[in-house]
Amino acid sequence: MPALIALALSVGVLAVIDTWLFVAPLADFLPGLVWISFIAWGCHFHSGGGVKGSTTAIVGMSFGALVGMVAVILATGAPAGLGDFAAPVAVGLGAAVICLASAIPLLATIPASVYGFAAIAGPILLAEMEPTEAIVPTIVSVIIGAAFGYVSEMLANALTGKEGSPDAGKADPA
Repeated sequence: MPALIALALSVGVLAVIDTWLFVAPLADFLPGLVWISFIAWGCHFHSGGGVKGSTTAIVGMSFGALVGMVAVILATGAPAGLGDFAAPVAVGLGAAVICLASAIPLLATIPASVYGFAAIAGPILLAEMEPTEAIVPTIVSVIIGAAFGYVSEMLANALTGKEGSPDAGKADPA
């Protein structure tokens, strides 16, 4: 089967399952956070796929979410006296931390951290969670998404007849 068709089938079927998890059994714990899962799923592929892609997605996005949580807390703390500049200053500091942290090999993929930084805003703003309440559901959603990325890649490889781990032969439509 052509790689593009295999990947489309794999991703399409697994997207149904991923979405169902978030709207049915996990809806109370992960209210409407399927989009974070999809970001992590995409991050898995854009980070090279395989174990490396999943690791990069989970570590980078989780770190970014932690930095985002701290930025939100910070914006309501000491910088709150800056008025309308409190949140922008907190975001700027968070962005700088993400860039500086990229010197650490596991955090070298800056976009992965930025995705996590942005993703935590959803549960805080849309589900009205406190920042410290939002971190665990955000990271769990990231882990689920990265797992779906890995499984979709393995399934696509199986459908194309490639053997071994996703790192051995990626279902790359290009």
